[in-house]
Amino acid sequence: MSLLNKTLLGLINPIIARRVVLFHSIALLALGCGRPAAESATKSEFRVALLTPGPISDQAWNAAAYRGLERIRDSLGAEISHIQTKTPAEFEENFRQYGAKGYALVIGHGFEFQEAAQRVGPEYPRTVFVTTGGEGTGPNIAALSFAFDEPSYLAGMAAAAVSKSGVLGEIAGTELPPVQASFAAFAAGARSVRPDATVLTAYIGNWDDAGAGKEQALAQIARRADVIFQNADAAGLGVFQAVREHPGTWIVGSNADQNALAPQSALGSVVIDLPHAFLLVARDVKAGTFQPRVVRFDIATDVVRWVPNPATAGVPAAVQARIDSTRARFARHEFTVPAGRP
Repeated sequence: MSLLNKTLLGLINPIIARRVVLFHSIALLALGCGRPAAESATKSEFRVALLTPGPISDQAWNAAAYRGLERIRDSLGAEISHIQTKTPAEFEENFRQYGAKGYALVIGHGFEFQEAAQRVGPEYPRTVFVTTGGEGTGPNIAALSFAFDEPSYLAGMAAAAVSKSGVLGEIAGTELPPVQASFAAFAAGARSVRPDATVLTAYIGNWDDAGAGKEQALAQIARRADVIFQNADAAGLGVFQAVREHPGTWIVGSNADQNALAPQSALGSVVIDLPHAFLLVARDVKAGTFQPRVVRFDIATDVVRWVPNPATAGVPAAVQARIDSTRARFARHEFTVPAGRP
């Protein structure tokens, strides 16, 4: 071999060696990057989706549901997804989308999702479809039923006790049966304390328009309502605004603990602990032990509760004792909300 060839070979060999080392390093890096992907895939074998009818910024019904989805993620290592839907067609479309992707659990957050679940559920038997509200069930379809009327009755007792005018207001988004039942319970609780109480009821027509919520509240305040029970999601934020602008008027929050939204005016909140309820269901779905059915949550389960505002002390002691006694009777299943007019 000539001197020139030896020289060239000496230069080429280090280059080849460096390329071999570089290729080997890249291969190891690729394998290293593959491990988190594999771990992520293992983690995401349990996938859960949530459909809400309104924005999760409402600090009420939809926000509480999203916190429930986050608790499922944090407690069970689930991969989660959320979509806000607006129409029944979107309910069905997104149920079908998640079923086709093989999600283990899909929650339609509201009474209004029942029909879509019934139509789509049979197409995806390996997915559990759950609606919050209603009675619709099937082989892979369940409904969560919340005895919202029980704490609403207690709220009505407290409202009647603090009202000076004897006029109470109720404002909601639309006339869904669970809302109507809770309003009737609120009125019944109020009249158990003050039989001559007048209850004004208004429905905004949607769950998003805070301006319309404020208008309805101002209209009721003009008619001497000095306690307003709102269940209007994002539109309910307008009701809170109206009450804050009218000292001497009380407000009762709903679904989530909303006492902090009006610290000086909130009498209390009728609360559903959706994160706890969602986690109980998801845990059983992940374990493969969930039995599709109507799952009922009441005061006895501590999923629904009346949460007085600790910053105010407007309820007289005698009425508070009656409220505590009635709550205990609910918990022992010794008392049910009497039927009555709203």
